[in-house]
Amino acid sequence: MSASATAPTLDFGPRPELVGRGINEGARLFRDWFAELSRVAEAGQGAAYIFVVGSFMEILKAFDMPVSFPEMNALQTAIRRVSREYLAQAEDYGYSPDICGYVKADVALQLRGGAHPMGKVPKPSLAVLTNGCNTYIKWAEIWERLYEVPVVTIDIPGTRDFATKSQPGSADFAYEARYIQGQVEELIAVCEKVSGKKFDIDKFREVLANANALSTAWRRIIDLNVNRPAVYNAMTDGTVFLGMANAFRGTKEGVVYFDQLVEEMEYRIQHGIGVLNKTESGWSAVPQNFRLSIVGTPCYPIFRRFDDMFTKYGGVFVHSSYLWFGSGGTCAGYTYDLKNPLESFAAVQLQMSRDAMDSMFHQARLLETTAQPYGLDGVVFHPIKSCRTVSTGMADQRRHVAEKLGLSTLILESDFMDPQVISEAQMKNRADAFFEGLIARRHQSAA
Repeated sequence: MSASATAPTLDFGPRPELVGRGINEGARLFRDWFAELSRVAEAGQGAAYIFVVGSFMEILKAFDMPVSFPEMNALQTAIRRVSREYLAQAEDYGYSPDICGYVKADVALQLRGGAHPMGKVPKPSLAVLTNGCNTYIKWAEIWERLYEVPVVTIDIPGTRDFATKSQPGSADFAYEARYIQGQVEELIAVCEKVSGKKFDIDKFREVLANANALSTAWRRIIDLNVNRPAVYNAMTDGTVFLGMANAFRGTKEGVVYFDQLVEEMEYRIQHGIGVLNKTESGWSAVPQNFRLSIVGTPCYPIFRRFDDMFTKYGGVFVHSSYLWFGSGGTCAGYTYDLKNPLESFAAVQLQMSRDAMDSMFHQARLLETTAQPYGLDGVVFHPIKSCRTVSTGMADQRRHVAEKLGLSTLILESDFMDPQVISEAQMKNRADAFFEGLIARRHQSAA
């Protein structure tokens, strides 16, 4: 039985215009985002190509440089159901079927002169990346070969031992932060050359202040979903919020958006308004029988239908590891010291990027700290063909979570780009069995 078929008449209280504003405004801002990229492309100008783990967006915004996230461009082809066309073109060009689908979609986009379902993407004028994902390094080499653009690779010292990793205040942390600061200064010199502008430390402070406000609000959004009922779906709604956290970091528009999003979510808590689905006739409430976490990325080619496998049983994703690593660690709520902008920027980038990497490689540790406050009933692990970085070790993580935390678990294998390797029927069968187990466990507990 569908959630919308049983949804009662909804009372949105004295300010109904707040409800759903975050999703609607996010969609509008992203249309504007892609329209601006199209304008830049049509003018024959370039954009800085950056990634979500360690984007260094604040440096680029201090130079007013247009930015493009190749990961976001790629996933939009899957959401718009044309990703297979892009993947096939890259494979015909010579790229292997078993490499990252994001990379292949971007290669096809470049071969098409930037043609994209949302408009046109400009060529790169500069590429900035970290070692947060091993694919980033080889991916940037493609643009370097195609366009001969400068590529700046920032080496982030990762977690070598989770239990003893360097912490702020320690000599090791200070050493690592200085190491990153030196690389940031090299990035600034490249940006000056590419943009033709001198670095303005005061403007940089303004950008950091905006980033601080966004990061604080984003942390608040993550924390608010411990509420019962949960006020947003961490996979579907959360993906919209995540895109905003990346694309509008350091901007006034991003600050306004997240301040308004906090206002909406706090209003929904006050009036008992939980997760909603948008239908042709308006909003419908989603029953919340089971609180779930998803580990990994969404299944973009069947984005809504994937979620339907869970909502039909009243399963709601209240938490997601994707919101952590996909935001580059921004959702941890780190803020910059505006009195020492460059030193603080380097230190916070170390913390955020390292947290993002930890949330990919140590999902079980993340769940150990979130299972109880979020009241999790189960965890869904979603390894994908395209990304070994995210998917490696999920079977072991799953066993650890089941044994140590006693949570019901489900593993669904598919992809975030290629619809040809997604078996919907098989996934539905496994989801059905998962909920049969959850329901039986609940009955046993009641007895």
